[in-house]
Amino acid sequence: MGMFSWVERPSGVLAQGGVIGPDERLPWAQTAVMGVQHVIAMFGATVLAPLLMGFDPNVAILMSGVGTLIFFLMTGGKVPSYLGSSFAFIGVVIAATGYTGQGLNPNIGVALGGIIACGVLYFVIGAVVHASGTGWVERFMPPVVTGSVVAVIGLNLAGIPIKNMAPTSFDAWMQALTFVSVAVVAVFTRGMVQRLLILVGLIVASILYAVLTNGLGLGKPLDFSGIAAAPWFGLPNFAAPVFSPQAMLLIAPVAIILVAENLGHIKAVTAMTGRNLDVYMGRAFMGDGVATVVSGGVGGTGVTTYAENIGVMAATKIYSTAIFLVAALIAIVLGFSPKFGAVIQAIPLPVMGGVSIVVFGLIAIAGARIWVENKVDFSDNRNLIVAAITLVLGTGDFTLRFGGFALGGIGTATFGAILLWAVLGRGRPSAATAAAGDAPVR
Repeated sequence: MGMFSWVERPSGVLAQGGVIGPDERLPWAQTAVMGVQHVIAMFGATVLAPLLMGFDPNVAILMSGVGTLIFFLMTGGKVPSYLGSSFAFIGVVIAATGYTGQGLNPNIGVALGGIIACGVLYFVIGAVVHASGTGWVERFMPPVVTGSVVAVIGLNLAGIPIKNMAPTSFDAWMQALTFVSVAVVAVFTRGMVQRLLILVGLIVASILYAVLTNGLGLGKPLDFSGIAAAPWFGLPNFAAPVFSPQAMLLIAPVAIILVAENLGHIKAVTAMTGRNLDVYMGRAFMGDGVATVVSGGVGGTGVTTYAENIGVMAATKIYSTAIFLVAALIAIVLGFSPKFGAVIQAIPLPVMGGVSIVVFGLIAIAGARIWVENKVDFSDNRNLIVAAITLVLGTGDFTLRFGGFALGGIGTATFGAILLWAVLGRGRPSAATAAAGDAPVR
């Protein structure tokens, strides 16, 4: 029995309402539309990350699709997740390559070698977890820690749409109009329209933007010239890795952050679905590791499970892995099609910003849901202090520097939460830990 024998066909076909589990699916037409919504949810971040590192965005989109397929196969189609460009690599890639922020990164090969090393380390960690179970991981990362880390991912990203995606007063108002559009769809519609709240809200806001700008001249008008000029099909700019020991040592430790992210995401999905996905944790780590190696091998960014898509699942209550299969195939098409990529990139920046505000907020709430579902007791000072410090470290983007290595807010919050939990547990009676509703320290 090989890896591909793990994959099982989604068993339930549900046409109406309710929560759709990971092993169930909607009819294929609706599944395809939901797949489009997930592509849009991940697109902004998956394109933004390579732009900040000087990578080709089309390669990143292509490899996000390929990586998601790899993840789907290695988890047996049981874990609903999309793999997109990881922001955890940005700081170390810039440090390793000396990238100045303009155009394609001239030293991209050095970064790719480090990304591959990170993927290999990630795979090894996953193999250990698969062989030995998740107990030792959960001992260091109980619900109070994983919930804090998931919440921090959303809160840390909050500044991106608010500070960087609304350069004018009009754009800020358009962001507000966008998240209100999504909110109206979420609350006042029913059925499939409600499940497509992100996509429908984005379309409504884009139409309003066009009316206000192209029609009334209130802001920067929509520019369709990029869509007209882009070819339908074309190869992205692939690149080959260069294995520099210094860059590999600098970038490989990012694997620890990816483990924390992936663990938190799986815990979030477990809390939302009521399905225990812990048995797939090792496979998820290995799948993400292989996807990162493959991506780095051709010029793509390191990849990670995407909180944006978890936010969409939280809003729609559809956790079908079949949707991510469709989303992956769409991403692959986009990777080879500058035309489709130009269409997505033509979405106004403030509209994407408004959608991002909703999605990042849903991520933060998913972290809080982990606390609620696991009955984390905040009258216990150990839980209270770990969560409090973690949230501020991540939200404030607290950064620690070790020579040329910078550990940003998500990293310091992740490691801080793990270390605080371990240190504050020393000498405590086990009954106190049990009373907190968390896994005991062994």
